[in-house]
Amino acid sequence: MNALKIISIYFLLLLVQVNTVSAQISESDERVRRVEERLRNLAITVPGLNQKVQINLSNVSAQEFLRALAQSNNLNINIDPNLNFKVFNNFTNETALNVLVFLTKEYGLDINLIGSIMSVVKVQEPIQRIPVKEINASYNAQNNTLSVELNNDTLSKVAKKITMVSQKNVVVPSALLNKTVTVFLADAPFEDALNKIAFANDLKMVKTNDNVYVFEALAEGEELYINSDKTTAVRRNPKPLNMGGGAAPGNFRLSNRVVQGKPLISVDAVNVPIIDLVKNAAQEINASYFLFSNINGNISSRVNDISFDNLLTSVFQGTEYTYKVENGIYLIGDRRVEGLRSHKLLKLQNRSIDTIQNMIPTEWRRGVEIKEFREQNTILLSGSAPQIAEIEAYVKQLDKLVPMVLIEVTLIDVRKGKSVKTGITAGVSDSVKRGGTVFPGLDYTFGANSINDLLGRLGRNNSVNIGRVTPNFYVRLSALETNSNVEVRSVPKLSTLNGHIANLSIGSKRYYSNKTQNVIPSLTTQTTITEQFVPVEANLEVKIKPIVSGDDQVTLNIKVDISDFIGDPPENAPPPTSTSKFESIIRAKNEDMIVLGGLERTETSESGSGVPFLSRIPILKWLFSSRTKSNNKVVTIVFIKPTIIY
Repeated sequence: MNALKIISIYFLLLLVQVNTVSAQISESDERVRRVEERLRNLAITVPGLNQKVQINLSNVSAQEFLRALAQSNNLNINIDPNLNFKVFNNFTNETALNVLVFLTKEYGLDINLIGSIMSVVKVQEPIQRIPVKEINASYNAQNNTLSVELNNDTLSKVAKKITMVSQKNVVVPSALLNKTVTVFLADAPFEDALNKIAFANDLKMVKTNDNVYVFEALAEGEELYINSDKTTAVRRNPKPLNMGGGAAPGNFRLSNRVVQGKPLISVDAVNVPIIDLVKNAAQEINASYFLFSNINGNISSRVNDISFDNLLTSVFQGTEYTYKVENGIYLIGDRRVEGLRSHKLLKLQNRSIDTIQNMIPTEWRRGVEIKEFREQNTILLSGSAPQIAEIEAYVKQLDKLVPMVLIEVTLIDVRKGKSVKTGITAGVSDSVKRGGTVFPGLDYTFGANSINDLLGRLGRNNSVNIGRVTPNFYVRLSALETNSNVEVRSVPKLSTLNGHIANLSIGSKRYYSNKTQNVIPSLTTQTTITEQFVPVEANLEVKIKPIVSGDDQVTLNIKVDISDFIGDPPENAPPPTSTSKFESIIRAKNEDMIVLGGLERTETSESGSGVPFLSRIPILKWLFSSRTKSNNKVVTIVFIKPTIIY
């Protein structure tokens, strides 16, 4: 029983093997068999198929070989034009039938019969269907991240898949449609992911102004690298242009990257001609330009991520060249060339043009014409556009609101002194009433305690900040005036701009007679007397220059000059005067009251009248004269209150 089972299993395995071998007979063998059968049936009526051939052709095309075979054996052969292979075989003493069967098997041919005509064609190989590979890409809309797993995937299909899942347009130029890419990324920011796909496959990615992402091939001389910001970027290593005269140019490297749709350039140049740097930088970002004049000079520079405009501004700074942009085209040349000059009207809002022009540095004004229009408080700038822009920015920084300072000045004279009057007055008059005083008494005037206390605090050449005062401060001063100890000289209010001097001058003028006697000798001597009145002034002059700082502090530069007449002047003599000067620099807060002291002077006068000669004899002079003697001490106090007005 067991032996029978083993024999049965062996028999089954043998059958399976036979069926497998039979199934392995290729379709090509079946095709060759059918061709051979057709040719043997045709050989009955076409004896040339059984005739032996002598063909010695090597390295000839299949069409020429079949034509030679047909001609030598009188065969009707139609040759397919698509037979483009070459035959390297020599056939001797072999029938034409076997040669055709050999070619059919060796080169994948098929022979169809129409009567005695043999049509030799190339067998179409079956189309192999390659299964469509799914692109592995996913997008997280919430985090704007992209994940891809690409392994030799076609770039066009990758872009299509990314566009579908993210709803963001990704474009591939026709030259890169069949390029394969390989990269693996997980949850990378969308734009960074596209940059890394490009970086990993020797491509660059550009984002257009309409938010379309475009893959591009690297241009000639471009290379991928990781810049100083540790991000991927593209840079160009151009060859410097040849200069005339056989001079050797310097070396430089250029690279660019696009940030938020704007191209930025990185430059590393050492002693490079300016014209070479400008041309290559323009080529780097595909900028259009015109050169209106030769650009001479060399430059060394190393900058990262700078715009083309800022690069031109920096390169042409301090040179005779400039640029101007019109309709996206850069016009480059000498500053004086027509078309590169610019004009700008600057209307000042807060300052006067009288001071602004002098504040502009001389180097900046070189090559720029400045004209004033006082009626409009406007200046016209004409010259290079970068220079005009620099001057405009500078003037706008200076054109700020200048604060005005209201200065309230109060000058008070505090008099302390005594007056003694002695003598006898006698006379005859019908209008004088009987009675009177024989010996005049003493007349003393002293200051109040509060005044003495204030004077004691001030001392000599001192100042006191009493802070903010109440609005009725001046009313109290008026009340002091009735005490006959305090005299308010003036209460002016001066207004001036910050940094300018406010000047106050109040005074009086007296004249004295100056007689000149001239004797003219002649036959009759003539005497001429000339009288001239000479003026003498006594003034109160105050000069204050306020300077306002940023924290509303006011620095006051104060000069006070006081001159006054003393007593009664002698006849035909200049009147006596006293002079007090004060100069100080103080600082006060806005609306604080400052008190200045130390302007002190002494006034002494003595006068008398009496009987001639007798009024000068001792002891008798007290009976025959009347005398007045006074001695006064005058202290001038200055109250100053600055108020800032914007």
